[in-house]
Amino acid sequence: MGDSEHANRLSEGLDPEQREAVHAPRGPVCVLAGAGTGKTRTITRRIAHLVNNGHVAAGQVLAVTFTARAAGEMRTRLRALGVQGAQARTFHAAALRQLRYFWPRVVGDAPWELLDGKLRLVGQAAQRAGAPTDRESLRDFASEIEWAKASLITPDDYGTATAKIGREIPGPAEQVTAVYAGYEALKTRARSLDFDDLLLHTAAVLEEHHDVAGEFRERYRCFVVDEYQDVTPLQQRVLDAWLGNRDDLTVVGDANQTIYSFAGASPRPLLDFSKRFPEAVVVRLERDYRSTPQVVALANKVIGAARGRPAGSRLQLIGQRPDGPQPHFAEFDDENAEARAVVRRIRKLLDAGVSASEIAVLYRVNAQSEVYEQALTEAEIPYQVRGGERFFHRPEVRQAMHVLRSNGELEIGANTLPDVVRKLLSTIGLTDEPPTGGAMREKWESLLALVELAEEFAAAVEDADLPRFVGELVLRAEAQHPPTVEGVTLASLHAAKGLEWDAVFLVGLTEGTLPIQHVLSDSSGGSEGIEEERRLFYVGVTRAREHLWLSWALMRSAGGGGRPRRRSRFLYGLVPDDHPAALPAKGTVAGASSLRRDAAKPECRTCAGPLIGSVAVKLGRCASCPSDVDEQLLGRLKVWRADRAKQLKVPAYVVFTDATLMAIAEQRPTTVAALVGISGIGASKLDKYGSDVLDLVHAGGSDGGSPSLIRASEDQLE
Repeated sequence: MGDSEHANRLSEGLDPEQREAVHAPRGPVCVLAGAGTGKTRTITRRIAHLVNNGHVAAGQVLAVTFTARAAGEMRTRLRALGVQGAQARTFHAAALRQLRYFWPRVVGDAPWELLDGKLRLVGQAAQRAGAPTDRESLRDFASEIEWAKASLITPDDYGTATAKIGREIPGPAEQVTAVYAGYEALKTRARSLDFDDLLLHTAAVLEEHHDVAGEFRERYRCFVVDEYQDVTPLQQRVLDAWLGNRDDLTVVGDANQTIYSFAGASPRPLLDFSKRFPEAVVVRLERDYRSTPQVVALANKVIGAARGRPAGSRLQLIGQRPDGPQPHFAEFDDENAEARAVVRRIRKLLDAGVSASEIAVLYRVNAQSEVYEQALTEAEIPYQVRGGERFFHRPEVRQAMHVLRSNGELEIGANTLPDVVRKLLSTIGLTDEPPTGGAMREKWESLLALVELAEEFAAAVEDADLPRFVGELVLRAEAQHPPTVEGVTLASLHAAKGLEWDAVFLVGLTEGTLPIQHVLSDSSGGSEGIEEERRLFYVGVTRAREHLWLSWALMRSAGGGGRPRRRSRFLYGLVPDDHPAALPAKGTVAGASSLRRDAAKPECRTCAGPLIGSVAVKLGRCASCPSDVDEQLLGRLKVWRADRAKQLKVPAYVVFTDATLMAIAEQRPTTVAALVGISGIGASKLDKYGSDVLDLVHAGGSDGGSPSLIRASEDQLE
C-alpha cells in the first residue's frame, strides 16, 4: 500500500475535528473529547499518521491509559492500522517494564518483590500503631495510603496536608500517619514494592540518573496519554520524567468525566495544557456517535447545570445518530416498586430483541444492588454484578447472617423486629450515623440494607420474628445464583466508566444517594464534592446508546418504614413540565402522587434558602430556622398514630414517622394537595390515613373539620 493510499485510509470515516487532531503536526496536541466522540479512533489514527509519515518509528511510541482493557483495545486498533511495535500500556505496566530493565544498573541487586496487595503489611502496621485492624479499617487505611502516595504526600507531611484541604480521613491524623509510616518501613525491610512505588521509583530513577534518562529518552520519543483528566500528581511526575524538556506529547481527556478526585485524580493538567505548552494544537471533539440526540440533549442539560466549569470543560455534545425514544422518568413510592417496574421494562426490551448483555442497571452505591438482584431473580432474567460481589456474597452480609442466625432464639418482646436486627448488627459495625466514605461506609450501607429489609418484612408479615426473618434472608440468598454468562449488567456508576450499553437504567436517584450523603454533610469541600457527583451522574447518562430510564423511590419499603427520600437535585430542570413526575401543570393532575412533585429546587418556607437533607425537606424549613409547630395538633397526631398502630398491629413508624408528624404539625395542611406535598406522604398513605389527618388538622380550627372536604379533593384526582 502506497503512502498516499495509506494516508487516505487513515482519514476514512473521520469528521473534520477528528481529522484535524490526526493530522496535527508533531508536537504538543490536546484533544478535548466528549463522551462518545470517537477518541480512541482519533488517537490511534494519529499514532499511525505519525509513524506512516516518518515523524517517529513505531517502537518509539509510548501510549498510556488507565485500564488494561483500554490499553488492549488500543494495541488491537494499532495492529489493524499496520502499526507494529508501538507500546500501549497502563501507567503501572509501563513503569514496571522500565524499572525491571534499569534496576540492575541503578540498584545493583535482585529486583524487589512486587506485593500482590497491601492489607497484610497494613495490618501489621495498624496493630503496632494501636489502630483498628478489622478488614474494613485496613481497607480504608490502604486506600488512604494510596491516595497520599498518588498525591506525592509523605508520612511526615500527611497530617498537615490533609488538614489544609479539609480531607475526611479514616481516623485521627496521628494514627493514620503512624500506620502509613509503619507500612512503608515494613515494606522496605521486606525489600518489597507496591504499585505506587513502581511510579515513584521510575520517576526517581529518571530524575536522578542522567545516563538512564538519556537511554530512555533515546528509545521513546512520542507520548500519548488517554483519559488525561484522571491523571494524579504522581502520574504527572512520571510523565514529566519521561518527557524531560521535550514536547512530543498528545493528551486526550474530558474534564466533565473527572470522577476520581477522591483517589487523587485532577483535571488541572488537562485544563492547563495550553498554559504549559502555549504553541499546542487544541482540538475539541463534540460530535457524539454513541447516543441518540435525545440522550445527548439530556446529557448536555445535566452537565450544563454544573457550577464553576472551566473553559476547557465546556463541551457541548452534538448527537449524530438517528432519533430515538425520549428518556423515561419515573417516581415510585418504594424501592421494590421501582425495581419491579425496571424489570418489567427490561423484559419488554428483551422481548423486542435487545440482548441482555446490552442492558445495564446503574446505581451509586453497591448496597443498592440487592433489590434488583432479587427482582431479576424472581423474573428469571440472568444478570451479572460488575465491579463488586453479589449482595449475599459480600463478607459483611455473610457475617451479619451468622450473627442473626446465632441469636435466632432471642425474644423480641416489646421491641420491634427492625429494632432487634439493628441492635444485633450494631455489634459488627452498624452505627447510628454513617461513617465517611470508603470500605467502612460500604459495610455500613450493606448492614443498613438488612435493617431496611427487616422493616419491609415486619410491615408485610404479621407477628414477624427473628427466625422467620432469617429464613427469608436464607431463601433470598439461595435464590440469587444467576449464571455468570450472558445477562443484564448491574454496576455502580464508577464501575460503568468507559463502558456503554443500548439500554441504561439509572436508579435510586435521590438526595443522600446521588449526591451521596457524606458530600452533603461535608462543610469543607461540599461544593466540589457535589459537582463531582454531578459529573458521575453525567457519566451514567452518557453510557446509554438509545434507551435511558431515570427513576427514584420516595421510601425504602412499602410499609413506610425508614427515612423519607426526595428525588435528586440533579433531576431539577430535566423532567419535562408535562411529565407525570413533574409538578402538575395548571391544576391538571393524573393521580394523587402527582401532587407531591416539585418542579423547583426545595426552599425553606421561612428564609427561602435551599433545603439540604431529607428531614429539612420534609419539614420545609432549615434546621436553623425556628419551628412553628402546633403542639396541640402534634399531641393529637401522636395519640391518633398510637391508636392506629395498635389497631393494625404494626410499629408506630409504619403509620407515620416522627418527622412526618412534626411536618404535619408545622405545616398544618388543610387540603389533599397540601398533605401530599409533604415529602413521604404518597397515594397509599393518603388512602389509609388522609381523611383522619385532615380531620385532626381541622379539629383545631373554626370549621371543626369537614368530612366532605377530603371526598371533594379525592374526586378531583379521578
